[in-house]
Amino acid sequence: MTVGLADLLFLVGGALLIGGTFVAVRSHRLRREGRLVQSDLPSSPGRLLRSSRYALAGRPDEIRQRPDGRWVPVEFKSRPAPRSGPPFSHRMQVAAYCLLVEEWTGRPPPYGLLRYGDGTEIRVEWNGVLRAELLDLRREMTMVYDGRATPSRGRCGRCPWNATCDRAAI
Repeated sequence: MTVGLADLLFLVGGALLIGGTFVAVRSHRLRREGRLVQSDLPSSPGRLLRSSRYALAGRPDEIRQRPDGRWVPVEFKSRPAPRSGPPFSHRMQVAAYCLLVEEWTGRPPPYGLLRYGDGTEIRVEWNGVLRAELLDLRREMTMVYDGRATPSRGRCGRCPWNATCDRAAI
């Protein structure tokens, strides 16, 4: 069986179309997500970002660099995205990474990303409100415990610090 000129042109054209589509998709993804600067893998841990000013340290799952040069931290979560939106703890984790990226690069990221196991991607805008929320939480965490918790058999029974707690109900 011989391959005719039309068949050859069809094969070459198909290959060029597939290759061109691949390049276009990759280019679109790069514009949307940015260039991968680092990723935190077990075989190759990413850079630990530290801030002595805020006494914070962390290693985002990925850091992407947008076309304008700003870095965007990305945090992966294996669970599906909650219907009610990202939990407070997820938002604060991304906020901490945004603060660390800002300290590291000297430029604030426009946002951080949460990527959930079901493919949902949520932008967490990095702004003054989120910064204040994060710094308030950080301040609370450094305060001496004031004993506000109300001991109860139910709570204290499953608490990992029950054996050393001076307020335990058991």
